[in-house]
Amino acid sequence: MKATNSTPVSHPADQSPAAGGAIAPWLADRLNDSPPRLRRDLVAQPVVFVGAGTCGLGAGAKKTAQAVRDYCQAHQFAAELVEVGCIGMCSAEPLLDIQMPGRTRISFTHVTADCVPAILDAVRNDQTPEHERLGQFRHPDHRPYAGVPFIDEHPFFAPQTRWVLANCGRIDPTRIEEYIARGGYTALVQALNSKTPAEVITEVELSGLRGRGGGGFPTGRKWRLARQNEGSQKYLICNADEGDPGAFMDRAVIEGDPHRLLEGMALAAYAIGASKAYVYIRAEYPLAIERLKRAIQQAEEWGLLGRNILDSGFNLTVVIKQGAGAFVCGEETALIHSIEGKRGMPRPRPPYPAQNGLFGKPTVINNVETLANIPPLIANGAAWFNAVGTASSKGTKVFALSGKVTNTGLIEVAMGTSMRQIIFDLGGGTPGGKKYKAVQIGGPSGGCIPEQHLDIQVDYESLKTVGAMMGSGGLVVMDEDTCMVDVAKFFMDFIQRESCGKCIPCREGTKRMLEILEAITRGRGQETGNQALERFKGVMHLAELAEVIRDTSLCGLGQTAPNPVISTLRWFRHEYESHIFERRCPSKVCPGLLEYRIDAERCKGCTLCAKKCPAGAIMGVAKSPHYVITDKCIGCGTCVEVCRFQAVAVV
Repeated sequence: MKATNSTPVSHPADQSPAAGGAIAPWLADRLNDSPPRLRRDLVAQPVVFVGAGTCGLGAGAKKTAQAVRDYCQAHQFAAELVEVGCIGMCSAEPLLDIQMPGRTRISFTHVTADCVPAILDAVRNDQTPEHERLGQFRHPDHRPYAGVPFIDEHPFFAPQTRWVLANCGRIDPTRIEEYIARGGYTALVQALNSKTPAEVITEVELSGLRGRGGGGFPTGRKWRLARQNEGSQKYLICNADEGDPGAFMDRAVIEGDPHRLLEGMALAAYAIGASKAYVYIRAEYPLAIERLKRAIQQAEEWGLLGRNILDSGFNLTVVIKQGAGAFVCGEETALIHSIEGKRGMPRPRPPYPAQNGLFGKPTVINNVETLANIPPLIANGAAWFNAVGTASSKGTKVFALSGKVTNTGLIEVAMGTSMRQIIFDLGGGTPGGKKYKAVQIGGPSGGCIPEQHLDIQVDYESLKTVGAMMGSGGLVVMDEDTCMVDVAKFFMDFIQRESCGKCIPCREGTKRMLEILEAITRGRGQETGNQALERFKGVMHLAELAEVIRDTSLCGLGQTAPNPVISTLRWFRHEYESHIFERRCPSKVCPGLLEYRIDAERCKGCTLCAKKCPAGAIMGVAKSPHYVITDKCIGCGTCVEVCRFQAVAVV
């Protein structure tokens, strides 16, 4: 069996003309194989595709791939094994696709190693096993399978507009040839041959592209400021340090299509006049780093990075800088300090990095998604990009769906898509018949969107009206079993631990807010009379303290740190009141506020619960029903764990 990696045949939402369009002649001449073959328009032998992104590997894709190799060897099945990135349906991994000569590519979900032989047997015999079929890919020249739906009709894919994710799950991320065969680097060739740096910037300005890292600052304006500032050296930095809980967009893009990022970086560097660029990525992304290193090496060998690119006189060196996972290094000035070898701590602005950035030189910082938008934008023009989205938010947005939602994974939708469509159409809604409660958007710096605002458009301005923000693109869905006070406490604990400690409002203010939230969720038996008074006093000042931190913190991370508390107080104040006044957690999540009762009919009087209770809150005599003293109970749940007769229940 030939063990290589290669390209899938098509994609459910191939919206970008650049994805499969004409290839610059210079690049076409250099391809060892014809573009049709590299795009899988021509298949001479069977091809088996295995989703081998981090999500797929975590679900067992490595074992699935090995099972394919074993099958091919045992059955003398001359198939090519292809490892691709994530197509977006992380909840369906491991994913396995098969393309037989002359037939469409058909995709299967949850393919563990033991499922491989039966699936391959069936497809080889021109049958389509019903084992969790995802669907088949369209192709005008390939014969489809009867009775198998097309993937582009699947509820998860049909509403998507995939520009940034166009190649993810379809090309081999380790082969530059396959990226080029689908139109890759054509935009760079066109820009170097026929556009001045100023014209590239103008195109980006006219497109309306805004930064996808959270702030939404106009990308073209940032580039122009850096271009106008004089300096012997200018820098470009790609911020791939995604630290938001529930965010994995950057990782998936780099793992599935690293050359798209590099082409976007080359175009940005050309526009601003930078000759050196950095990719700041956390060390916790080993697969993304590995594939990015290989992509840089390949681009240099092809003359698309390095000195005198395409004989244009343009030079660009790309360096990978691994971060240690500090959340604060997502802030641009802290990130700059980290690259410089200093402690990652923010500094006051102005001056802004476009004026005085890395090593004191003009610097542009864009995140992965922003830069990944540049190649199709330049290839297809500002008008093409501008035609999608809302009046002030153009293009598409990539989101990572996680939490209490059926279809967890990566999606890309047009700006202006409603949150209801994202969660219930693409995401499949909340599982188990549970009622939707809220979605956290924007990570620790974002806010919650409750049910009454589910029809809100997802764009920069609309989200602000409900106290939320776009952020980098994490969407954490919560259902009726989620305690919003606990959610606020989780994010505040995260922020407090990740605070760099440089400014007092963030360092001390978030600590105090966390203490207040911990007091709210503390059980009856855990506080004295004075502590109860402090709890009431603290709650009264919680919103006021949040405003102070927001107005006086040094950097954007500190200024947005209170947002989870402000948001949950605004939309779920009744849950706070239940915790404070009734000493009750409606969602039965906060251990200290849970009330335990012993069923007298089930209790055998074994005394085990009384012996194990750390607070001495269970009374009774041997061989007689026991009972819980509520005022002494600390809500640890030990009694539930040790009871052998299921006699202890949470009220």
